[in-house]
Amino acid sequence: MRLGINLGYQSAWTTPADHLAMAQEADRLGFAVAWAAEAYGSDAVSMLAWVAGQTRQIDVGAAVMQIPARTPAMTAMTAATIDALSGGRFRLGLGVSGPQVSEGWHGVRFAKPLQRTREYVDIVKMAIAREPVSYQGEFHTLPLPDGPGKALKLGFRPPRTEIPIYLAAVGPKNLELAGEIADGWLAIFFAPDAAGEYLQQIERGRAKRGLGLTGFDVAPTVPVVIGDNTAWCADVVRPYAALYVGGMGSREQNFYNQLAVRMGYADAAKKVQDLYLSGQKAEAAEAIPQEFIERTSIVGNKIQVKERIKQYAAAGVGTLSISPYVGDLKSGIDTLRIVAEAYEESGVAQ
Repeated sequence: MRLGINLGYQSAWTTPADHLAMAQEADRLGFAVAWAAEAYGSDAVSMLAWVAGQTRQIDVGAAVMQIPARTPAMTAMTAATIDALSGGRFRLGLGVSGPQVSEGWHGVRFAKPLQRTREYVDIVKMAIAREPVSYQGEFHTLPLPDGPGKALKLGFRPPRTEIPIYLAAVGPKNLELAGEIADGWLAIFFAPDAAGEYLQQIERGRAKRGLGLTGFDVAPTVPVVIGDNTAWCADVVRPYAALYVGGMGSREQNFYNQLAVRMGYADAAKKVQDLYLSGQKAEAAEAIPQEFIERTSIVGNKIQVKERIKQYAAAGVGTLSISPYVGDLKSGIDTLRIVAEAYEESGVAQ
C-alpha cells in the first residue's frame, strides 16, 4: 500500500500556495500521488498542472474531473497534456458528479449515468491511444453524421498511450462498472471492515474481462485528524460528514446518504438529512454517529494512526489518500509527517 494526499479544491479557508506546499512536502516524504478535486469552484486541471510543474516524483491525479463538464475528447487532450508536462505522472479520475451540479451548473442531464460513463471512458481511451475516434453510442456519436466531421486522432504523441483511469463510485452497480472499465476506484467513506462487500462488486466487473483484483487500485480518500482526544478529533470531521450525508444532492437522490443506509445507519442518515435540509447544520453534524466517523476516518494519536493504516492495508487498499483536516499549513505539514512516520512503522510499505 502507498500513501497519497487529496488536496481537495480551493475554498474560503485554503490558498493555492498552501496546497502547493502540501503537495511538495508529500513529494519529499515519498507519497505516491497528490489528487485535486473540482465541484463548481476551482477546477482540478489547473491545480494539477501547477503542482506537476513544481514537484519531482509524486503523481498528480484528478479526483475527479467531472464527466458532464467536458467532452471525452477534451478530457483525453487534457490528460495526455498533463501526462506529457509531468513526465508520465498523471492519473485520470472521472465521475458523473450529481444531479444538482450536472444539471444546474453544467446543463447536462443526469440520466443513465452508468451508460454515459461507459461511453465516455471508451472514447477517452481511444483518443489517448491515438486511434482515430469513431464512435456510435447512445450519448456520443463521433464524427457527427451527415456533416463535414471526420474521425480524428490525437495530434501529438504523449509519453503513454494508456493512462491510469479511476472512477469515483458509490453504488453497487457503479462499483461493478469501475471494476470492468477502470484501473482503480476513488472511494469515499470507505470502511475497512466493510471492504469485502465493496470488493465483491468490483470483482464482478473485473471478471467480465477475465481479470481478478490484482492490479486494480482501491484508492479511498480518508479524513485525518491527529490528537489524543478521539472525540475531539471526530468533531472536526463531523461538518464534512454531515454535508455529504445530509446535504449533498436532494432528499430523493443523495448517493452518500444511501451509502450510510447500506452501512447500517438508516435512522441516523434520515435524521442527519432532515436536520441539514431544514438549515440546522450544526445539529446535523452532532447527529453523525461517532462510530461512522471512526470507521471511515483516521482520528487519534500516532499509535492509533499506525493501527488504522494496517487496517486499510489489510482491507486491500492500494493507495491510502489522506485528507488532513487542519486549520493552517503548519498543522497540515505536521499531519503529513506523522502519517508518513506511522506508515513506515506499520510495515505495510511496498
